[in-house]
Formats: sequence, C-alpha cells, structure tokens
Amino acid sequence: MTRRSFLGASALTGAALTIIPRSVLAAPGRPGANDRINHAIIGVGGMGNAHIGYVLNDPQAKLVAVCDVRKSRRDAAIKRVGADCRAYLDFREMLDSESIDVVHVVTPPHWHALQNIAALNAGCDVWAEKPMTRTIAEGAHVADAVRRNGRVFRLNTWFRLYGNFYGLGTTVAPLKKLVQSGALGWPLTVRVSALTGFSWKASMWTGKLGLPPEPVPADIDYDRWLGPAPWKPYTTHRTSGSFRGYWDYDGGGLADMGQHYLDPVQYILDKDDTSPVEIEATAPWPQHPDVVGLWGQVYMKYADGCKIILESCEWGARETTGKPYIEGLNGKVFQNFRTEPANLAQLVKELPEPEPQLSDFNVSVRTRRKFGLNELNGNRSNILVHLANCAIRCGRKLHFDPVTLRFVNDPEANRLAEQPMRAPWRLG
Repeated sequence: MTRRSFLGASALTGAALTIIPRSVLAAPGRPGANDRINHAIIGVGGMGNAHIGYVLNDPQAKLVAVCDVRKSRRDAAIKRVGADCRAYLDFREMLDSESIDVVHVVTPPHWHALQNIAALNAGCDVWAEKPMTRTIAEGAHVADAVRRNGRVFRLNTWFRLYGNFYGLGTTVAPLKKLVQSGALGWPLTVRVSALTGFSWKASMWTGKLGLPPEPVPADIDYDRWLGPAPWKPYTTHRTSGSFRGYWDYDGGGLADMGQHYLDPVQYILDKDDTSPVEIEATAPWPQHPDVVGLWGQVYMKYADGCKIILESCEWGARETTGKPYIEGLNGKVFQNFRTEPANLAQLVKELPEPEPQLSDFNVSVRTRRKFGLNELNGNRSNILVHLANCAIRCGRKLHFDPVTLRFVNDPEANRLAEQPMRAPWRLG
C-alpha cells in the first residue's frame, strides 16, 4: 500500500469515530494538514538546486526523490539532502516507485510538457519551471492534463503575486490598481525593455554555429538528455546552461525571461483568458533554423487595442528611449514608479486592493484550491513568449486566434506552434 492510499484509508477510519474537517484529512492526492508533503525533483542542475532549497527550507515539505540524467548531479543532490532521499536516472521509474505528492519539473524546456504530463497522470501535483512548455501546442496539452487529473499546478514565477517587479521599483499591485481604476485610460501600451527596467539577455542566450562534435562524457546519458528533441552530435555548449541558445531545446532570452516579465503584464491588463491577435517583429532575417539569434523589437496587439512592445536593446534602433513603461490616454508610469501626472502615485494609496490571489502552494496542495499562477493563466503568458519568437522566426506580421490557439491561414507559423517529437516520445 502506498503512502497516499494508506493515508486515505486512515482518514476514513477516523471519520467513523469523530467529525473531522475535510481540510484536515488526508486522502489520495491530498495530504492531511499535519502530514509533510512529499516532493520529488526532476532535474537537479542549476535551477534544480534552487528547488532543493525550496523544499529543504519548508518545514511542511520532505524531499523523497531526485532524478537527473547526470550521475554527478544525482550524487551531489543525495549528499546535500541525505540518505532518506533516493536518486533516479529515469523519471518514469521514479514516478512508479515513490509515493509523491508534488513533482518539480526543472529540466530544459524541451522536456517540460512530457514530464509535467507524466507527473500529473501519476496523480501528482506539479511545480513547474518556466517557460511552461517549448511550444504553444504543448501548453494546451499540459493544461488539459491538469484538468483531466484534478491536480494542482504551479508555475515558478511569482511577480504577479509578490516581489519587487524589476525596474518598476514596486510590486505589481500598484500598477494593477491604477489600471483597474481606469485612471490611465484605455487602451494601454506596455513597453518591456532594458530602458524600462527589463533586460532580455538576447546576446547571452544565442547559440553557436559550427561547433565540432565532442565525445559524450560518461557522466551523462545523452539520449535521455535529448529525449523528444532531434538528435544532434553532443557538444558541451548545447547541453550546459547555454542550451537556451538552441531552438531544439528552448527559445533564447525571450523564453528564459519572458514569463517573469510578461505574466505580470498579462495580469495588469486583465488578459488572463485571451492572447494578442497581431504579432510583428524586427530582427535579422532569415533567422537560423537551429541557433537562436538576435532581435530588436516585438509588437503584440490585442483585439481591444492594448499593445505590448518588447525591445532587446541589443540589435537595431532603440525605440523605447525616454518612453514610459505603461501608457494610456490619461496617464503614464515610468521606471521606478514615476508617474505623469504626478498625483497618480498618491491616487494609488486611495484605490482598493486587487482581488486576492492564492500565493501559498502548500495551501493549494492541501485544499485543492487553484494556485495564483496556474496552468490556465500560466499557459496564456507562455503563449506570449512563443508568439514573440514565432514572429521573429517568420519575419513578418502574424495573425493569431486566441480561441483555437492557431495562427490564421499560416501553415509555416503553425508548424512552429506545434512541432513533432523524436520517436518514441509523443504527447498522446
């Protein structure tokens, strides 16, 4: 009997003797209020080590298993956590062997969809790294798996919930209050640029052409590292943190930072249930089919006229110099929360607070309430990232249907939105 089924049986036995609130009882897929929550982590490299810290620093949590395709990382994780934590090479074996409540998916993005879905199908809640998935279509599959399995999903970016929002010098809440009050007017334009406080790391995460093949180190199972990605000769640059510079695995600085920067924009504009309908980019073209390159601007427009403008400041002209972060007909907000007119900053103090969002994942796991940044709104901000990259790669204006999640009459763009996986991997 697994821990989860044992707890469920124990709860039923106790219920026959006394009345206990449902939120206190354990049940399959729902730890009791006094039970530690069992966590497992897939991927214990750079960010994976941060997730180990998340679990070890939480008195309500216990790390029972880790998984990585590198033996050195598995060994280092067990040394840090202790012998009660078990290490696995194959995430499927870990899901089959352990009693897990929450799975952290902290692998490169080409693995995100498959591992998120496998964990959800195994009856686990998921704490997922950004970007949520590598393509638009994969995000819809993950959201559907959450719904089908009745699980809780958390995306690991938090600025809509708490924390100082980069160059704005404030949390997101004052911006949300201003927008929902109508004080700035409508429609709104948001500029996300190094000049408004947001570095896109475009040149940091570009790939390299012509790298010579290298011997595969004994420490790594390279076939498992590739998984659903196309087979390419092994190189250190493709399989270290610089994997972000290759389209097979990720989407450059846009995919690395996009959900950190754009999810709060989506929340501020009240666009959690829709997506832009027009997307256009300026960038060197044609873009390389394998290696992520530089770009200048991306322009995204919603059906109601609201716009999001991204600027890398690493290629081409700079159009956001001196411009506000957010601008409407009646007001502007600049970096460090300078406002025009100046009295907007005072007005914020008098406005009602935004609707509360659940920011404690332990509460979500125990009560089954949806986390503040989840598979639905998280998928929409994931789509923003991929719309931008699709426009950069296609080199022309794209039209997108926010309902079908397809580009309109554009087979080339739709091939980027939904890509095949290397056999035998598939989404369903």
